[in-house]
Amino acid sequence: MHYLTFDFGEAAEGLTTIEALASTVAADHAAVMAEVGQIMDWAWKNFPHTHGSTDDGADWDHDLQVVIEDGKWHAVALTLTASAGFLEDFLAEFESPAN
Repeated sequence: MHYLTFDFGEAAEGLTTIEALASTVAADHAAVMAEVGQIMDWAWKNFPHTHGSTDDGADWDHDLQVVIEDGKWHAVALTLTASAGFLEDFLAEFESPAN
């Protein structure tokens, strides 16, 4: 990842929130969204049947927010709520030195 930075927080009952954040000029927005797409493609590929409300036992859920200020500055926040298994696989994929 070149644009997105990750912030991790504890959520209720053994869940973790993963926030992937970026703020860029408009010219870099497509590259940021490509990184968001990479994360979402990975999640759907590796946990295809366990997306949904984590309150109901799903492994992961997500929320994507995009804010454009003055048509120039683009802020992107992808928030994932993750089970321990999802988090472990996520870290192996996106937090390794090679990524």
